[in-house]
Amino acid sequence: MMKKIDLLEASKRKLLGEGLESCSIDELQQIEQQLEKSIINVRARKTQVFMEQIEQLKEKEKALVAENSRLSEKCGICSQPAATKDQRENQPQPYAESSPSSDVETELFIGLPEARTRRISPQA
Repeated sequence: MMKKIDLLEASKRKLLGEGLESCSIDELQQIEQQLEKSIINVRARKTQVFMEQIEQLKEKEKALVAENSRLSEKCGICSQPAATKDQRENQPQPYAESSPSSDVETELFIGLPEARTRRISPQA
């Protein structure tokens, strides 16, 4: 029984990349193949979990959309399609007279920057 435990611990250390100095090329290739198979299994499981989470989130989205629609009707709001956050952010905002940009003066300069600085500097 102790011998079996020692072999398992040695195998575990090798899989963790420890104690590989005494391994032959064949042993190293076998360890590498075993690790590659393990990685494939881990990635497959990870993909499966992600897909399950995506499905759960899609179902949750449907429920929330239905609840939103029900609440909108209950409150008497028009049943217009709700704008997404991106659509709301991209809509032009009305110009407010009190905005800081309303105090900005603009001038149009034509020509090279050197010509502008020469024309402006005598006036200053």
